[in-house]
Amino acid sequence: VKVKWGKEIYPDVEVNTDEDPILFKAQLYALTGVLPERQKVMIRGSTLKDSGWESVKIIDGVTILLMGSKEEDVPKEPAVRPIFVEDMTETELATASNLPAGLSNLGNTCYMNATVQCLKTVPELRESLKQFKGGMAGGMGPAQSVTAAIRDLYELMDRGLAVPPIMLLQVLQMVFPRFAEKTDGGMFAQQDANECWTEIVRMLQQKLPPTFRDGYTTKFKSFIDQYFGVTMKVELKCTETEDEPAAESEENFLQLSCFISQDVKYMQSGLRSKMQEQIVKFSSYLNRDAVYTKTSKISRLPAYLTVSFVRFFYKEKEAVNAKILKEVKFPLDLDVFDLCTPSLQTQLTPMRAKFKELEDKEVDESTKKKGLQQQSESGGKKKTKEEPYWFPDGMSSYQYNS
Repeated sequence: VKVKWGKEIYPDVEVNTDEDPILFKAQLYALTGVLPERQKVMIRGSTLKDSGWESVKIIDGVTILLMGSKEEDVPKEPAVRPIFVEDMTETELATASNLPAGLSNLGNTCYMNATVQCLKTVPELRESLKQFKGGMAGGMGPAQSVTAAIRDLYELMDRGLAVPPIMLLQVLQMVFPRFAEKTDGGMFAQQDANECWTEIVRMLQQKLPPTFRDGYTTKFKSFIDQYFGVTMKVELKCTETEDEPAAESEENFLQLSCFISQDVKYMQSGLRSKMQEQIVKFSSYLNRDAVYTKTSKISRLPAYLTVSFVRFFYKEKEAVNAKILKEVKFPLDLDVFDLCTPSLQTQLTPMRAKFKELEDKEVDESTKKKGLQQQSESGGKKKTKEEPYWFPDGMSSYQYNS
């Protein structure tokens, strides 16, 4: 018979039908290197089976088609098999996508989840919590219980799993009963995320000590004051008399408040609106209530500046808290240089100049790169190939300049 394997043809191959077909496949293995278990032998449209020759009709000179690849030609299975997204567990998916671990919503608890996730982005806070050794203290130690619950929750989140924050919710509801309020339908009532932030930070402020770097001391009494504290210089000046001297003082905050009104469309204007405002207070000089101008300037910026959008206000007529749903735009990079005292601005200026120099250099390099790219695409002067556009021997041909 004649055996055809791909582009190869082997003529005059002897076949003994008295032997089992496996012996013939061994012959083909010797010729082609294709293992018998990888061979598919076709004779006149029928497949040769290992059990016998009954399934095919073979005659002298017939062409036999062999299909199959040599072992070295077959791609090897990868050492690490690919894993598809659909087959991944929550832990594998979180690792592959490089996304933070999620928190399950336990019924209108997004305010707490957002606060916990936001605080978790501060690496110094996570490290400080790891150093905290206190445990749950129940109602006798609310600050310790909240701090321990957040520490334990972060440890679970670091494993990359979606975590139901049941323990932290129970502790918060025990320490602050208003977070346990329920609607008529039996679900937890919606809460203000800023209230949750304020209470959690206040608890951490009581339990986390400041961090000390080598060779540096700190005047702060807690980690929260050290990394989140804002100091402002405040000046009170009576607008009704020039004789009363202005009073200066310092105030400490853990966040800036952006008060939303009808005129506020941007966060910067909302912050600036409360940096200078008029208040009414008793004047010892005039011996009566008078209008004062209160001017505030930031004298100390923290490592992490917190800004709160004040969206809730109290409706006296209905005796309820109402939420302002107005959109307020905010920049990705917040610059509060204009809100600082002249003294702090002087300290910030040298580094701002370096950043400005770096940004100008990057813009200049980008402009040059863009110009070179455009020049490269245009290729400078366009190359042309001249071709004749008239017949040299033609009496009626004209030459055109184009």
